[in-house]
Amino acid sequence: MKKLFKVALVAVFMLATAGFAKAQTKIGYIDFNGVIEAMPDLKPIQAQIQAYQKTFIDQSQSMQTELQSKGAAYEKNSKTMTDAARTAAENELQDLQKRIQDFNNNAQQQVQAKSSELFKPVSDKAKAAITAVAKEKGYTYVLDTQSTGLIVSPPGDDLMPAVKLKLGLK
Repeated sequence: MKKLFKVALVAVFMLATAGFAKAQTKIGYIDFNGVIEAMPDLKPIQAQIQAYQKTFIDQSQSMQTELQSKGAAYEKNSKTMTDAARTAAENELQDLQKRIQDFNNNAQQQVQAKSSELFKPVSDKAKAAITAVAKEKGYTYVLDTQSTGLIVSPPGDDLMPAVKLKLGLK
C-alpha cells in the first residue's frame, strides 16, 4: 500500500511539473528584416555593395558595346566575306557572348558573396539583440514574421520595440 501511495505521489508530482514546464514556454515574434532596415549600419553597407556592383556593371556594358560593334561590323561585311572568314567571325561573336554570360554569372556570385560578408556583422548584431531581449523577457522561441507569415498574434509578444530600444534605434 505504501509503494502504491509513493508511485501515485511521484506520478502526481511529474504531471504537475510537466504542466508547470509547459506553462513556461513563451513565443514572441519580430520582423527581422525590419530590424536590419532600421539599423544605421545598413546604409554604408548598401553604398559599398552598389559601388562594388557598379564596377561589374561598367565592365559588362563595355563588353556588350564590343559585342554590338562587332555584330554590326559582321552584318555589314558578311556578304563580302569568304566562308572561312564568316565562320571565324561567327565563332568570335559566339565566344564573346559566352564570355559575357560567364562574366555576368561570376559577377553575380561575387556580389552575393560580398553582400553576405558585409551584412554578417549587422545580422549578428541584430540576432544578439533579439536573443538578449528574448532572454530578458523570458521568451523561449522568437519567430520571424516575414518567414512564418503570422496572421494572428498578440501585440504583447512583438519584440520589435524592445529590440529597437536595445539597439538604440528610434
